[in-house]
Amino acid sequence: MGVIVVVGSINSDMVVGTVRIPKPGETVLGESFNVYPGGKGANQAVAVAKLGYSCCMIGKLGRDSFGSDLREQLVKSGVNAAAVESTDGPSGVALITTEASGENSIVVVPGANAKVLPADIDANRALILSASMVLVQLETPIETVVHLADVAFAAGVPLMLDPAPAQALPDGLLRYTAWLTPNTTEAATLLGLAADDSIENAQSRAEALLGRGPRGVVLKMGEQGVYVATADGLRVHVPAFAVKAVDSTAAGDSFNAGFAVGLSEGLDPAAAARFASAVAGISVTRHGAQPSLPNRDEVEAFLREHAVG
Repeated sequence: MGVIVVVGSINSDMVVGTVRIPKPGETVLGESFNVYPGGKGANQAVAVAKLGYSCCMIGKLGRDSFGSDLREQLVKSGVNAAAVESTDGPSGVALITTEASGENSIVVVPGANAKVLPADIDANRALILSASMVLVQLETPIETVVHLADVAFAAGVPLMLDPAPAQALPDGLLRYTAWLTPNTTEAATLLGLAADDSIENAQSRAEALLGRGPRGVVLKMGEQGVYVATADGLRVHVPAFAVKAVDSTAAGDSFNAGFAVGLSEGLDPAAAARFASAVAGISVTRHGAQPSLPNRDEVEAFLREHAVG
């Protein structure tokens, strides 16, 4: 089945829990503070490994105490971190505020993640070409993402792009993308529209994104579930599972990991999306990014509990 390769960020998440996220200029009292391993890339890699699928990560860490701890966590979680290099300077850090509803706001300081360069893609070309799928996000330099897409597309290796944090993308990048997986904010940014998480408009937005070039789009709509559209005609809404959310920090990352594992194991896109929704559904019921990620047994038990019919 090959290996899933994740190229992306590795951060320490400093998480403050509070009743509500403060407005600009406002001070509120926090109720908790924790430091967790995170970063969109590392979250996706750990989620893949915890689902029992072979995973390798390409990224960079600083030569600081955060870097040592983050590398140890990757390895402990089952991720092959041989292609994660150490570099001078600090590791990446994310400052996260979560409110009682489970919503969050995030500020990311890239640190070593900004040093993941196109040359690092070339140095790990053999690993990338061995992949069943490559996952990437936008917390590393955009020129690196573009070069990775070029390399993967030329070799026929499917690439899944999580366009987060939201930003405009270079012309042509999406034509080299097998799966584009935006949330509603990211989709709105790509399309130049206002954010909209309604099911009624999901199909038109997914089709507009398909028109930019990817072979498949998964529009992530939080409690509304996901909408899957492909260039060969699939159009399907996959509802979210009803759970009590406490922290949505790694929900999108866990979904991408589950979707990649499902596809790599031969599930059709709709079934893979349901499997991924179960992974994300479990993750939002727990605090922290990587500590919230479920293992394979937990996901399969969850799916049995929520079996249709």
